[in-house]
Amino acid sequence: MTATTDRTDAPELLATGHRRLLEQLRADGVRFLFGNPGSSEEGLLDEIARFPDIDYVLGLQEAAVVCTADGYAQATGRPGVVLLHSGVGLGNAVGSLYHALHRQTPMLVMAGEAGVAYDALEAHMSVNLVDIAKPVTKYATRVTHPDSLLRLVRRCLKVAATPPRGPVFLALPQDVLDQISGEPVVPTTVPDTRVVPEPGAIQAAARLLAGAHNPVIIAGDGIAASGAVAELTRFAEIWGAVVHGAMASELLMPWTHPLWGGLTGHMFGDSSASLVAQADAVLICGTYVFPDVFPDLENPFRPGATVVHVDLDPYAIAKNHPVTTGMLGDPRLTLHALTGALEEAMTDPQRHAAAERVHRRTVQRTAELDRALADDLGAGRNADSAPLRMTAVVAALAALLPDDAIVFDEALTNSPALTRWLPPTRPGHFFQTPGGTLGVGIPGAIGAKIAHPERTVVGFTGDGGGMYTCQALWTAAHHRIGAKFVVCHNGGYQLLKDNLEQYRQDHDDDPGAAFPPFFDVREPRVDYVNLAAGMGVPAARARHAADLPTILRTMLDHDGPYLVEAVLDDPGDTP
Repeated sequence: MTATTDRTDAPELLATGHRRLLEQLRADGVRFLFGNPGSSEEGLLDEIARFPDIDYVLGLQEAAVVCTADGYAQATGRPGVVLLHSGVGLGNAVGSLYHALHRQTPMLVMAGEAGVAYDALEAHMSVNLVDIAKPVTKYATRVTHPDSLLRLVRRCLKVAATPPRGPVFLALPQDVLDQISGEPVVPTTVPDTRVVPEPGAIQAAARLLAGAHNPVIIAGDGIAASGAVAELTRFAEIWGAVVHGAMASELLMPWTHPLWGGLTGHMFGDSSASLVAQADAVLICGTYVFPDVFPDLENPFRPGATVVHVDLDPYAIAKNHPVTTGMLGDPRLTLHALTGALEEAMTDPQRHAAAERVHRRTVQRTAELDRALADDLGAGRNADSAPLRMTAVVAALAALLPDDAIVFDEALTNSPALTRWLPPTRPGHFFQTPGGTLGVGIPGAIGAKIAHPERTVVGFTGDGGGMYTCQALWTAAHHRIGAKFVVCHNGGYQLLKDNLEQYRQDHDDDPGAAFPPFFDVREPRVDYVNLAAGMGVPAARARHAADLPTILRTMLDHDGPYLVEAVLDDPGDTP
């Protein structure tokens, strides 16, 4: 990645807040500052050019800037740091901050403003930045004195990185940063929260779970944040339980594992509730239940079911529905302890029953996957004469990607095909949007590539979602960030069509009616090849399966960013 400007080290002059702020970020190992510049933070922007070890990653639109920092934070586990411009810049970023909040991304977002001295004047562009940020951040505050600047920066970084992690906001009045700051620069202390419940609670929970005949596990991104993939997988195997991911944006267990039951979805509560309706015991870990757009207001658990909830966030435990027991604890340490206690608590017949559940599930999953892959191959037999299908795209890509590639998935309705042919199996190799905010695929892949420049990174998005943050393509070209992009182009908002079909079924409302015309993005269709070229990113359009190996190889071999527009059939034209 190239620097935006030529820089030289700054001499030790007067230590204004601008310089002290950057020294604090340097002390905390911050290497990249993601931003879109504005006139209310001119002093800080000028100072950044004197710090050769902090790269300013220039974005053209704030929603894309935040999503790029989000991808970087996901791929590193460290807070992404963002600098925005006043209320207008923060306002543009609110949707992306909502995404970061709900996927618990560690992030420090700062916004410059003219100054505290001008508060009473209602000056041009003045607005209460903290009030804008509060609903979409974990913590939001404003610097009002130069000798509390670094204290607040460290507090923000600490809060962002402490589980449950999340974005935080700090307003930076320029007149405060213009003053001399006498605070010392010291590294931020992030508390170690790897706690585990006391042994008696662990043993009691294990006894409650040991006798289950139909156990289910609901897990979330707290598993990934704690590094508990192996521990969750081992516990599920011992217990003989299917695992479902709730609002999961990272790998929780290998998707090839027979006990992986897929994601819960995030739209309809009755769909999520059906996953636990027959369970006599449920373990919830690293999430709350259930994060749906239209939640089920009734208790989803059957009467008498045992429900054990483990999380580092006490607010998440029993947040919406009663549980049998709740335990505050780090998922990795708690699952490890709970597995040992469960092995001791289970009788020989219970162990045999658990092993039988795993065997039945293995047979079932293998047959289901074989059928799905056979259907994919069958649909592609006449690929040259039929419209291009997503299965052909990902099957061709799977044959070409290196083993350590990173996939950033915002394919949405095309994600099932993507994950059948490129199943996530290792932590740090797969990220996806949990839904709610469109436009994370392109900038997310750019952020992941900044974090891991030595690895191949491919971001997937749709032709609708890609338009929200297409400005990020310019950032990739400008900084020579070699992420690759695949746009799944089906001419509309297919997810809306799928959800409307479900809504009509639920309400017995004319399921055969045509879709609203504004669910389509046509007349004109967005030309992603020319759009990417206009942003400085070379691109190619794939219409036929026979063309895919050459086009995808060209994409992967290109030294720099590259985009492939996959023109897919649109099964949603009619219900």
